[in-house]
Amino acid sequence: MQFQSLNIIEPILKALQEEGYTTPTPIQAQSIPIVLEGNDLLGCAQTGTGKTAAFAIPILQRLANNKTFNKKRKIRSLIVTPTRELAIQIDESFKAYGRHTGLTSMVIFGGVNQNPQVAKLNAGVDILIATPGRLLDLMNQGYVSLREVEIFVLDEADRMLDMGFIHDVKKLLAVLPKKRQSLFFSATMPPEIIKLANTILDNPLEVSVTPVSSTVDIINQCVYFVDKGNKNALLVELLKDKKIKTALVFTRTKHGADKVVKMLVSHNIKTEAIHGNKSQNARQRALTNFKDQTTRVLVATDIAARGIDVDELEYVINYELSNIAETYVHRIGRTGRAGAKGTAISFCDAEEKAYLKDTEKLIAKKIPVIEDHPFPLMDHNPVKAPKQQGRGNAGHSRPKPAHNNSSKR
Repeated sequence: MQFQSLNIIEPILKALQEEGYTTPTPIQAQSIPIVLEGNDLLGCAQTGTGKTAAFAIPILQRLANNKTFNKKRKIRSLIVTPTRELAIQIDESFKAYGRHTGLTSMVIFGGVNQNPQVAKLNAGVDILIATPGRLLDLMNQGYVSLREVEIFVLDEADRMLDMGFIHDVKKLLAVLPKKRQSLFFSATMPPEIIKLANTILDNPLEVSVTPVSSTVDIINQCVYFVDKGNKNALLVELLKDKKIKTALVFTRTKHGADKVVKMLVSHNIKTEAIHGNKSQNARQRALTNFKDQTTRVLVATDIAARGIDVDELEYVINYELSNIAETYVHRIGRTGRAGAKGTAISFCDAEEKAYLKDTEKLIAKKIPVIEDHPFPLMDHNPVKAPKQQGRGNAGHSRPKPAHNNSSKR
């Protein structure tokens, strides 16, 4: 199937061709016709499946086919998403796909001065992408009106719930027009998400392209059992492999992320961190440097697990396993996107074995173990035994980044 077969208008087709897109992903092929027909949509889709284009393309087409001629543009479509990074990326997608339609889009989020955002809002905009906090703030100040919204999108609904935005979402629903088209996307569908969807959607059609909480099949996953005190040495050893051009490394805490950055920089490995304590400008600069490959390693906390979208990112490294199994799925979903190859490497110390067990239960598969590496787990009882230091068993060969160590299927 080609995009031409989805009855997409010429200005958008032209933009898709300029972006190098010819064949829609399954979520796009199923969702675009539903949205173009004006139906509400309930979409369950993993990260990396092309979900943003699945709603951006038909929204642009519906608005372009029914242009308003008011002197000042009014917000006709609202997309609400949990993180600043994700909001920025969605806006970039709307600008790319809609560059020939004459429609305008903008993004608003907290953590930065509101004045430039207010100036753009005052000039008028067709499509608004927003995080909940800043959106409600500007609404309360009278800078945002949602009275003309025709299409509403709630993206990453389960993450929205996890981050405590459910009350903000309910406040938005109270002021949105009753007569509207609504699109609801979530990577997982627990009961509380289904309950929320039922309050937003009207007789929705459902699209589900991957099993709930399954990992993308093409991602090559592996785990290294390693003592906590040797994780730094193992990470440096892995990064000696020149095939790893860039790597996204996840830690559980902001403090832990900063420590990993400091350690890698001391080994002359260009590294930056992205987490909640960083200013928006610093976060965006770090992400841009990583995308440009001027920064080789980006260290992130779970707040950014769904907000980082980097083309052809091949390596994700879980320096620390998350205590929430679903987070593993979102972390490794940063690689293997849209059919590209990807490798997810996890470090597991004795205390994290329970997290690994929960993760394997969730994804319904055993993650292959890489045993031939210089820093094998020796401290099976970390409470009683001292931390290991140094390079461990010098007789072992260098660790292998698991290019071919485990099955991709």
